Amino acid sequence: MEIKRDQDIRESVQPKNQFIWLGSYITALLICLAVYVLLHFNVIKIYSRYDDLVEKLAQAGFFGVLVLAASKTIEILIVKRSGSRYRRYNLVRLTHLVSLIAVGFILVSFLFTNWYAAAVSLGLFSLILGFALQTPISSFIGWMYIIIRVPYRIGDRIQIDTFRGDVIEIGYLDTTLWEFGGDYLTNDLPSGRLIRFPNSLVFASPVFNYSWRNFPYIWNEIPFHVAYESDLDHVEKTIREVAQQELGEEMEQKIEQLKTYVRESPVSDIQIREYPFVSWRINNNTWAEAMLTYLVDPKQAATTRTRIIKKALAELNKQPDKTMFPKSNAR
Repeated sequence: MEIKRDQDIRESVQPKNQFIWLGSYITALLICLAVYVLLHFNVIKIYSRYDDLVEKLAQAGFFGVLVLAASKTIEILIVKRSGSRYRRYNLVRLTHLVSLIAVGFILVSFLFTNWYAAAVSLGLFSLILGFALQTPISSFIGWMYIIIRVPYRIGDRIQIDTFRGDVIEIGYLDTTLWEFGGDYLTNDLPSGRLIRFPNSLVFASPVFNYSWRNFPYIWNEIPFHVAYESDLDHVEKTIREVAQQELGEEMEQKIEQLKTYVRESPVSDIQIREYPFVSWRINNNTWAEAMLTYLVDPKQAATTRTRIIKKALAELNKQPDKTMFPKSNAR
């Protein structure tokens, strides 16, 4: 899971762990250097046919370890200077990828003295892999698209295709979600299941992001059913006051922020009503329906809805002469 991975990254840059990594790299460099020197000056002999190969591997290993050491140093700087968990996570993974590519390039450079033959071999090998690994390659390109365009990031609540959940890991080939809702729940609480899908899915399906970083809130509704004989003004006022108390002044400030975004967008003609607001409609059965509409953090939707319902019903029941709920044969 991403939270555990991020914790591992931060632990790896602690002073104690830094000395362990430094000692490991120095040891590996000394071993590679010693093997190269001993073979190059004929201090030791293996089999004559393998001497050149081992010598080249020692050279490649030396420079490869240097690249890994530089990568670790960059990772330490990223973790120490990046305050954003999302940016840190992406930059560290990108650093790992670049370092692996560099190490592979070094190995090819030292093992193949004939660049033309190496290029032809790599070209044929890449062609074969291209046909055999179309889906993984598309998923890797999808990962680069996710990193650059950011349709979602770690911690976002999204829906893509039929999958809905909170993003906990974005790998090179797939994305992992912590599912909410699902087959066994009728609310938006975490189901306990993990969903993995290939990153290439971002090219084939729209991404619904409930946690847009500039405005991470969604609209939610709660219906209240009352009899026609109720005091509708009293019901509307009571529900609205309860919602205002539960949501607080901070959410009203978010509404002003949303109005600003709407005014600056191409859909500036949309009018955002006073918040929270109650609209009325006639239910298919024999009662009126008061629909409370309000703004909420998508990850807090279920708990917020529960608090509003319990408190609103308690307030409405205090004056039964003004609020009559459907009962007996009117239910």
